Amino acid sequence: MKKLVFTAALAFGSLSMIAATTPIFGNEIITTVMNQDFTEIAIEELPSAITEALAKDHPGATIEKAFVNEEAKYKLEVTKEDGSAVELYADAEGNWLEM
Repeated sequence: MKKLVFTAALAFGSLSMIAATTPIFGNEIITTVMNQDFTEIAIEELPSAITEALAKDHPGATIEKAFVNEEAKYKLEVTKEDGSAVELYADAEGNWLEM
């Protein structure tokens, strides 16, 4: 019986270590996008698809700063209508990226 308990504990501990060190697919994408270097661009350089998506999904929001990375992913520093500041991420087609 002691061997069975020890074996179960050892197996559980091994699985816990693997789970703790193995990134979940979604988190890996988020970490990859967030760690990429973004370069500031003029707001006028944003693709129209992004500005249209912002107007549709966040009415009254104002883009304060815009950034782009090598993979054409965009980071926006936005002030919402209620005055709160948020960062939004989008691709060139105006699809929002979960961060």
